[in-house]
Amino acid sequence: MIIDHSKLLGLANRIVTAGGSSPTEAAIVAEHLVEANLRGHDSHGVGMLVAYVRDLDAGTLKINQTPEVVSDTGTISVWDARAGYGQVVARQAVEWAIEAARKHGVAVNGLRNAHHIGRVGTYGEIAARAGMVALHFVNVASGSPGVAPFRGREGRFLTNPVCIAIPGTDNNEPILLDFATSRVALGKVRVAHNAGKPMLDGALLDYAGQPTTDPSVMYTDPRGVVLPFGEHKGSGLALVCELLAGAIVGSPSVTTSTPPERGIINGMLSIVIDPIRLSTRDSMMAEIDDMISWVKSAKPAEQDLPVLIAGEPERLARAARIAKGIEIDDTTWGQLADIAQRYQIRIDS
Repeated sequence: MIIDHSKLLGLANRIVTAGGSSPTEAAIVAEHLVEANLRGHDSHGVGMLVAYVRDLDAGTLKINQTPEVVSDTGTISVWDARAGYGQVVARQAVEWAIEAARKHGVAVNGLRNAHHIGRVGTYGEIAARAGMVALHFVNVASGSPGVAPFRGREGRFLTNPVCIAIPGTDNNEPILLDFATSRVALGKVRVAHNAGKPMLDGALLDYAGQPTTDPSVMYTDPRGVVLPFGEHKGSGLALVCELLAGAIVGSPSVTTSTPPERGIINGMLSIVIDPIRLSTRDSMMAEIDDMISWVKSAKPAEQDLPVLIAGEPERLARAARIAKGIEIDDTTWGQLADIAQRYQIRIDS
């Protein structure tokens, strides 16, 4: 189905509100999810509401939480989200880091025990719009790990994303590098499975360790695995994210002792830098513009596919989906309709 983004936003807001969230919390969560759809990341879009309702029922997602400030030195803080909606507490944590970086030049926040924080690029965008450089490292503690390490055929990680954001200039939008350390996000496997579509080559192994494009291998017992991107590079980054956002921050990590009933829990280490403390604004902006122009001046490998920089695919997807609507597969739409019926709320199509 093709759904207008405003109708999808209304539905998501009503579902989160029906779960008991305040109007402010529901608006933030719903906007974050639909914005992920608009940006072309359906893996982190409204389809996640199925898991959120499940976790609400299980008590592993807590509504309307105020994070506990474990420590705050002015430049370094640690927050415990108390399993609250990650889209809310992660935004608050990054906003704290932005203001602290304005005062001190750099700020670091460690966020523990957040329920699924969603698309990490959102937080990079917030920082970049504020004129900041931001680095985010995230781990995922969510039951059985589904991402194999380099040369492995058993899961040892989850998707453990990295995000780096650089502010834009008068001539260019911010640079936003946001990616899972796995070949694809697990949510993209879910989307392909729901839609009955194959995955790309080189992303999955079945339980026997054989390459496959069948997403159902991640929904069978015994289960297959997603491979890391770039072989040892993605695997190494996944381990670093696990340690930085888990062990270093003090948030749960994925190990053999991770309880599967925990729900989707993220840790995040955020580093926000005021770049004006490192260079003059005029020279910095000129260099950013020059570098972007240089990169994009490369002749395309395929004539119809121009060279893109980090952040452009999402901006192109957003413009197209605002104009044409957001495609939701029948399985996901049916799941959302079931939730709407249960909560006795209207659903617009």
